[in-house]
Amino acid sequence: MLNRYSTVRAESNKEIVIKRSRFIGYAKPVETEEEAVAYIDEIKRLHRSATHNCSAYVVGERDQWQKASDDGEPSGTAGKPILEVIKNKGLKNVVVVVTRYFGGIMLGAGGLVRAYTDGAVAGIEAADEIVKVLHREVFVDVDYTWYGKLENELHGRGTRVGGTDFTDRVKVRCLPESPDSESFIDWITDLTQGQGIITIGEELYFIDGE
Repeated sequence: MLNRYSTVRAESNKEIVIKRSRFIGYAKPVETEEEAVAYIDEIKRLHRSATHNCSAYVVGERDQWQKASDDGEPSGTAGKPILEVIKNKGLKNVVVVVTRYFGGIMLGAGGLVRAYTDGAVAGIEAADEIVKVLHREVFVDVDYTWYGKLENELHGRGTRVGGTDFTDRVKVRCLPESPDSESFIDWITDLTQGQGIITIGEELYFIDGE
């Protein structure tokens, strides 16, 4: 799994008008190629009467799945520019669809490239670019006498905390960044003088800075 990657927060869209043609840029985060294809089909159903629904997606840790579609526009004037926007922004696991309603004025090849580029940018900006960072769950189980110190030290270290359970003991769900998890466990062991019971959980992505 990647330690961090850029994508979009949530599905969104934005419309722009270029020489009377309406371009609606859609962007959505996806986890699989199947999700990307399903979303493209969904937008095509939503805009059956549109002149074109052009699209592109990049999916996978190594961008293994990439595809662009001109959907009837001249070859290379729509899908490829959309794909280039995604790649130039360094985004992963994202699908973009730009819907066009023709306004009666021909744009020419260069104009189409610029229009679909602008439509893709508009959709992505509406969907909000974010960075996802991989964290590792580390559960720390301590006696109540250690909790105050543990809480203060975690705060001082800037460690993400995902919740605390209070029973006969205190169990804190710590979320250090995954590459730092081993050094974090060593630090916790020293901090609690070996009194903390440590359990390692899953790796999970969280949005950077939130």
